[in-house]
Amino acid sequence: MHTKTDLSPEIIEKIQLLQEKYSSVGQDLVSYLDGLLYADFLTYWDYINLDTLLTLQQPKTPFPDEEIFIIYHQITELYFKLSMNEFKRLKIESEKGSVNTEFLHERVRRINRYFEALTHSFNIMVDGMDQAEFLQFRMSLLPASGFQSGQYRKIEICSTSLDRIVHKDIREKYADHNKSDIPNLAKHLYWREGAIEVKTGKKTLTLRQFEDKYDLEFLELAKEFFNCNIRSLSREVQMTDELKQAMRWLDVNVNINWPLMHYKSAIRYLQKDVEDIAATGGTNWQKYLPPRFQKRIFYPELWTDEELTEWGKGWVKREVFGIK
Repeated sequence: MHTKTDLSPEIIEKIQLLQEKYSSVGQDLVSYLDGLLYADFLTYWDYINLDTLLTLQQPKTPFPDEEIFIIYHQITELYFKLSMNEFKRLKIESEKGSVNTEFLHERVRRINRYFEALTHSFNIMVDGMDQAEFLQFRMSLLPASGFQSGQYRKIEICSTSLDRIVHKDIREKYADHNKSDIPNLAKHLYWREGAIEVKTGKKTLTLRQFEDKYDLEFLELAKEFFNCNIRSLSREVQMTDELKQAMRWLDVNVNINWPLMHYKSAIRYLQKDVEDIAATGGTNWQKYLPPRFQKRIFYPELWTDEELTEWGKGWVKREVFGIK
């Protein structure tokens, strides 16, 4: 007959293993068991800090659709954080010298999935808000802008060598740069021309705020990932067809699909006629967002000359202007 004090062999084995674990670091198992005994059972809402999460939407205006705008941008930053977690794993494994083709492919595949989820859901922003409301509450948010997403820039830095995200006119000059060149390249990152006043050519407050907050952080990140960004690591492993295809999709997802969804949204809410695009005042977003102007390409070695020449054009004609 079993009693309440009977312990199964499995439980005894687990206790012995726990004893070994805590003894190895000079800790008393009984104290930890006391903590377990008195601890409350974990709940879903506590585990993900749900109550806190749902208080993080704080609209600045009375317009209901502003909350949509806030929530979607918060979702975006969480997907960016998921991407950054994959880059961190690459860095850790690279320092161990244990990055292989399969590991790199899996990291790229996951990042692609995050960006595809974002792109497919962007209609929440493109068609999911009242245009009149958006134009009213958006003016209350100046100079804040999605342009100021530091995580998106970090993803770019971790995806490729720094010469690929400087202004396109100097990329060839720095194609063979070394780590000591990073501070100089950082002065020419393409986004430094992304929030410029059309009439004066001066930096907007949006850009100045962004640089003040992130410049040093970006500089250190570029140094950290000099040898372990995706482009660098892809040269150290065997390039399979699967890895090549995944990297090509990453190029498309980050450098074509994502910025062009923003372009489509800007046209939807800020302009109506195609003819107005070149003539609109304010900042130079019309020349900054379309990939065919910036030609941000992480892995040019994976694309044909024709594909490089036509970079981003087909998407614009089809999705923005409806040209087949």
